[in-house]
Amino acid sequence: MRVPGLVDLQVNGYRGVDFSQADLTENTFTRACREMLESGATAFLATMITSTDEVYAHNLPIMAKVLSKDEFRGQLLGIHLEGPFISTVEGARGVHNPQCVRRPDISYLQHLIDISQRTVKLVTIAAELEGADKLTRFAVENGIAVSLGHQMAGVGDLQKLADAGARALTHLGNGVPLVVARHENPIFAGLSIDNLAAMMITDGNHLPAGVIKTIVRTKGVDNCIVTSDATALSGMPPGEYNNLGSKAILDKTGRIYNPMTGYLVGSSATMLDCMNHLASLNLVDFDDLTAMAFHNPLRLIGIEPSQLPAETKVRFDEEQSRFYMQGS
Repeated sequence: MRVPGLVDLQVNGYRGVDFSQADLTENTFTRACREMLESGATAFLATMITSTDEVYAHNLPIMAKVLSKDEFRGQLLGIHLEGPFISTVEGARGVHNPQCVRRPDISYLQHLIDISQRTVKLVTIAAELEGADKLTRFAVENGIAVSLGHQMAGVGDLQKLADAGARALTHLGNGVPLVVARHENPIFAGLSIDNLAAMMITDGNHLPAGVIKTIVRTKGVDNCIVTSDATALSGMPPGEYNNLGSKAILDKTGRIYNPMTGYLVGSSATMLDCMNHLASLNLVDFDDLTAMAFHNPLRLIGIEPSQLPAETKVRFDEEQSRFYMQGS
């Protein structure tokens, strides 16, 4: 069965190339994008996490230049800025450099938009930060979707941002401390706001099956979006690595974690891997899987399906309930 496509809104890197590394080049970025498109994503957003001024100034123009190439039209859809306007709380901050985290700043977001040649399609911010609502309105006015994540936000914070135009939650269930308050926490708060779609990493490591089921049942298929959170260690063999200056272990299960803190530091999965894990849970049918991986992410960032290639290499085997790349 033909699949219209798998659209990934959060690809941080692939096969040794991190899109937030200081020495990114046009060649390494191009190679990583090509290989990602051959490995399970029909189209995606290249993601930069919280970075220094110098890294933003170096990387965003490179990414924008590659985005403009005919080769990637309809496949490399834009840039996702995950930060720098996020929480500084340990656990909620994740692997983001605390020295680079910023308070909501419209002028700085405008600067990032400008140096990216207006290719930013999605920005992740923390809802509880002062000025987050104003930043959200500014982003939406500039055609940028806002997702809420890496935060310690409560129901009131999230509703305020939803009213300002935010439309999603970045990797719900992750980007929070290992221990949170029993009832008042960003996960339950996120589940409770009906008009915020839930992005979720269904790689088998980030979320237990029961949590995925809870998100899907609570939000409904139309408000769920699968994303891989792929990193530079995606496609790499198990081992010990340096991940943006910190030690990271990639184990045989595909789990990537900081051995000092135990926190996950991104995903080693592709969109294809994530969809196969989700399909294996038997929660939804093929049409619903397609909605969560294709129609819903495109709707969030305001792109029509007709803007993507008419043909896709992704197929679905109904008997095995499994996605695969044509020719594999």
